[in-house]
Amino acid sequence: MLKKTFKYRLYPTRAQAEALQAQLGEACRLYNAALQERMEAYRTHRKSVSYVEQAAQLTEIRATGDIGLPNCHCAQDVLRRLDKAFQAFFLRVKRGQKPGFPRFRSRHRYDSLTFPSHGDGNHLRDRHLEIQGVGAIQIKLHRPLRGRIKTVSVKRECDAWYVCFSVEHGIQPLPESAQAVGLDMGLDSFAMLSTGDRIANPRFGKQAERDLRIAQRRLARRPDKKSKRRRKAVLVLQKVYRRMSHRRNNFLHEESRKLINQFGTICVEELNVKGLAQGMLSKAVHDAAWSAFIFKLAYKAEEAGRWLIKVDPRGTSQRCICGASVPKGLSDREHVCIACGLSTSRDHASAMEILRLGMSLQDASTVKQAVLS
Repeated sequence: MLKKTFKYRLYPTRAQAEALQAQLGEACRLYNAALQERMEAYRTHRKSVSYVEQAAQLTEIRATGDIGLPNCHCAQDVLRRLDKAFQAFFLRVKRGQKPGFPRFRSRHRYDSLTFPSHGDGNHLRDRHLEIQGVGAIQIKLHRPLRGRIKTVSVKRECDAWYVCFSVEHGIQPLPESAQAVGLDMGLDSFAMLSTGDRIANPRFGKQAERDLRIAQRRLARRPDKKSKRRRKAVLVLQKVYRRMSHRRNNFLHEESRKLINQFGTICVEELNVKGLAQGMLSKAVHDAAWSAFIFKLAYKAEEAGRWLIKVDPRGTSQRCICGASVPKGLSDREHVCIACGLSTSRDHASAMEILRLGMSLQDASTVKQAVLS
């Protein structure tokens, strides 16, 4: 079984939006209270409070009316979220990384509410999503919802509301394809295919620079963090980022789907994007979103029964498909091999070399799978 998330837009009425805001506020208050309890218990008694101990108090708290969340399992998920934050904190300490102790959350930065199971405090009926304590909210089902719903999360983005369904479903393989392709990720073009085709780099961050500059200047002119004018300026800035993110995600989904539908085997470089993003081209690397693209390729390939092969990127641009070494500097954009006479662009030669390496790995893995079976 595969796990997948479907995201849809919600259109609550004004009263429903206020009810959702109130539930998010209560969830945030519970999160901060649970964090305060853990901190005080360790400060005064050197005792660690677990999720089980905090969850056991919910029945009494709800009986006294000290919490406004109508669904008990939703409140348990808030405590589970805090417990995961502490587990991640201790894991970072163990690894010697920057710890980052869990912090108190502002009601403006607590943006989601999760129902651990479908049908408990929520229910999808035709074109409406029923939420306990809110009512039936209109939902835009722009694509069919497939699979068995496991969890339901209501999310706030700027002034818009969304719902995310986490589902389990089986593999739905596409018709077999013998075509294979290698991808060389870049900045000049988003990706060069071994077939010679290019995927243009849309540079959504570059396109949004003007709007971001205007919104950030407007925010800088409102220093009072508690003023309504600053909140409005923050909302304008958030909308610019949301539009940029949605456009980028749409582009990545469309291009990854095209590749999955056309090719049976896709070979990509196993890039160290975090390392590349620390250099002078960090802004362009983040804007390209290579990691998100490869992630989308991976789960789409798994769902469709395709091969996605990651190869070592070292030397792919300094070697020809015939095996000869063709050293180049960063300014050299042409590939000319004296050994075999191949003359093409640098990116195209790299994509062909990535395909060659990937196919050799696929043959080895296929033989190993056949032996084990």
